[in-house]
Amino acid sequence: MRPGLMRPGLIAWDFDGVLNRNYKGGDRAWDRSFEADLGVSAKDFDQFMFRSGRFNDVLVGKRDVLDLLGQWIAEFKVPYTASAVLDYWLAKDTDGDAEVLNWVDTCTIRSVIATNNEARRSAYIWDHLGYRARMAQIFAAGSMGVRKPDAEFYSQIEDWAGLPPEQILLVDDAEANIAAAHRRGWMAFHFTDTSRHRLPGLLGIAR
Repeated sequence: MRPGLMRPGLIAWDFDGVLNRNYKGGDRAWDRSFEADLGVSAKDFDQFMFRSGRFNDVLVGKRDVLDLLGQWIAEFKVPYTASAVLDYWLAKDTDGDAEVLNWVDTCTIRSVIATNNEARRSAYIWDHLGYRARMAQIFAAGSMGVRKPDAEFYSQIEDWAGLPPEQILLVDDAEANIAAAHRRGWMAFHFTDTSRHRLPGLLGIAR
């Protein structure tokens, strides 16, 4: 750690946009070949799932993503099962940032994932992508019933960690989440393409 900065007792890593580089140049990884692969419109899928607000209940565990996918399949006459679409979606939305993951593995400070992901994707991240071997825990909106930047999200991590807020560091790419962490008294690092080079120094590791 740099002189004058408290060494955190816990690092809470955001997933999408930090550990996972699934947004590149404004494009989302999952929709780059969506229509070519599935024969259905990525724009219609985006409108139905996200822009309509339907996914909000999925995100905080009030609805199963397979149920919502089933509704989309029925409405748009998609020739795949909900499980097949979900498997495709999960795989396409995965692009781990090798440099950041090396920092995670090098850093000796206890780490957790703190993500706004629904339950099935969170389980996929934790078990299928192997983050269970890298992190102490995953905190995800789908299982917690609350999402960042709600204060309760941060509170649940504090309770689990048994640490005062000022000993927890959030690494996140969303300004609203960073601001909420600061309101809780956390340390916070706003992760962007232009700031990321400063993170190893903050963590006390060599690049």
